[in-house]
Amino acid sequence: MPKAYWVARVTVTNEEQYPEYLAAGAPVYEKFGARFVVRGGRCEQLEGLNRARNVIVEFKDFDTAMAAYNSPEYQAAKKLRNAFAESDFMIVEGFDG
Repeated sequence: MPKAYWVARVTVTNEEQYPEYLAAGAPVYEKFGARFVVRGGRCEQLEGLNRARNVIVEFKDFDTAMAAYNSPEYQAAKKLRNAFAESDFMIVEGFDG
C-alpha cells in the first residue's frame, strides 16, 4: 500500500502567533504516526506561484492521512493556521510501483 503525504505551501502572515498552530498540530502528527519529510528549508521557485514555506508530511497510507486531516484535533489546529497564515494544502498518494 503506498504512503500518502500532506503537501502544504504556506505564507505566514502572523509570525508571532504562528507557533500556536505548530504546537496544536504536534499531537496530531504523533497520534497518526506522521513523519516530516520537508519542513521549511531552502527553496528556489522555478515555475508557478511561490509561497515562503513548504511542508511535506508522510503518513502510512491515504486513509491515515485523511483521518489525521479530518480529526477534531487537526481541525482545531487548522483554524489557527488559517488565522495566522495563507496556505495551499493537499493530500497526495505516493507511488508504489
